[in-house]
Amino acid sequence: MPPSPLSSAEAARAAVAARLHEIMRAAGLTGRELAVRCGWHKSKSSRIARGMTSPSDTDIRAWCLACGAEDQVADLIAASRSAESMYVEWRQIHSDGMRHVHQRTVPLYQRTRNFRVYASNLIPGMLQTAAYATGVLRSITDFQKTTDDVTQAVQARLERSSVVREGNHRFALLLEEAVLYYRVCDDTGMLGQLQYLRSVMGRPNISLGVIPFGARRTVWPLETFYAFDNARVAVETLTAEINVTVPSEVHTYLRAFSQLSGIAERGAAAEARITRAMNSLR
Repeated sequence: MPPSPLSSAEAARAAVAARLHEIMRAAGLTGRELAVRCGWHKSKSSRIARGMTSPSDTDIRAWCLACGAEDQVADLIAASRSAESMYVEWRQIHSDGMRHVHQRTVPLYQRTRNFRVYASNLIPGMLQTAAYATGVLRSITDFQKTTDDVTQAVQARLERSSVVREGNHRFALLLEEAVLYYRVCDDTGMLGQLQYLRSVMGRPNISLGVIPFGARRTVWPLETFYAFDNARVAVETLTAEINVTVPSEVHTYLRAFSQLSGIAERGAAAEARITRAMNSLR
């Protein structure tokens, strides 16, 4: 089963802190002495070395300069930025609206050949209609109280979703059956979304599975996650997006996807479940 999605981010941050602590020790300095050299409060060095405070690029430069380790600045800044990008709060990501987020991830979507998506709460973004996406993004904006650019963000999401129709991309998607019933827009919008979902099932590059309400579980319901080839898994929690890149953890998510896939229904059986959800709206 997948470990906490925080583990990769925590491990990466801890690794940066450990490297900085070792540099300080190699220079023969105490935390207090390093703070004096850097012009910091006496406790700052300790907080950074213990992983309690994430260092800025400026902090890392000052730390290495004080320890005579300028040659390690570039690598440490790169490692620190990577660690920070693993766990990013939605409010930070969406601070200037959601359109830019969709536009920034277009290159990732375009270079990914095999998408594996497990959805426990919403229809996956690349299969959302305009009405459904509007309901989702409106709810997110209202809940997070961030910049309202819903109209532009919906258009950017639809444009990013062109990978479903263009290029050499394959999609394996698993939906918990409950997703078919969660009403994130009005009934007309939901009906249109489910009709579209049913229509794309026949595309040769899409494999869609529905995990029934009554399925015997070998893997419990998880947070929604998107796997991009075998290189990266993006896990969506209430407060943040967590990007898993450690190979062993990526493998664990892919193994969970494989087990979830084993309890999903496809073809006519999945289509029948979508149809039942549509009938509940009439």
